[in-house]
Amino acid sequence: MAGADAEYSSDVAFTPAVKAIQARKGSRRAYAHMEEGGSWQTTIPENLKLFIESRISFYLATASADGQPYIQHRGGPPGFLKVLDEKTLGFADFAGNRQYVTQGNLTENRRVQLFLMDYAHRRRIKIWGTAEVIEDDADLIARLTPTDYNARIEQAIVISVSAWDVNCPQHIPQMFEASAVEAALAQKDRRIAELERELKALKNR
Repeated sequence: MAGADAEYSSDVAFTPAVKAIQARKGSRRAYAHMEEGGSWQTTIPENLKLFIESRISFYLATASADGQPYIQHRGGPPGFLKVLDEKTLGFADFAGNRQYVTQGNLTENRRVQLFLMDYAHRRRIKIWGTAEVIEDDADLIARLTPTDYNARIEQAIVISVSAWDVNCPQHIPQMFEASAVEAALAQKDRRIAELERELKALKNR
């Protein structure tokens, strides 16, 4: 990730090797203009907070000390990924298959990236940061525990945000959550039943 001597927040992703390829393929000038205009944001504004806390899943990337990457899906009820302050995210770590790859990677390399997807509206947010596993803070774990959700919580994971960026919607498939589809179908069925009652009333007249 970008260190304290990084010139721009986007240097967390735009390493010298990346910038060299951008220059060779013709996109460096546009990204240099973006950098000079302020680069990526490093704090979480209210609109992003609302987006984050409405997600029911996200993807979490870590890597081992020697660079072996690992991506894990995390899911839960809306709000299970919480914004603790403008620079910090946190979530309760639910018990799973007990492989502990993410936790093991974080003992060697705290760098993480999150991908948050909104398939219905074809939006995605990328967040870079560093993460810490916290096992002995009962108050924090209680704060991050979702209400009325059936899961065993092992610990908390807290993420310090370094930078975030919005991707364009190109090539994102449009998909809808099952609960949203069920609600739309139920509304349609209610409307059909209402119209059938009205039609029957008109016929009886």
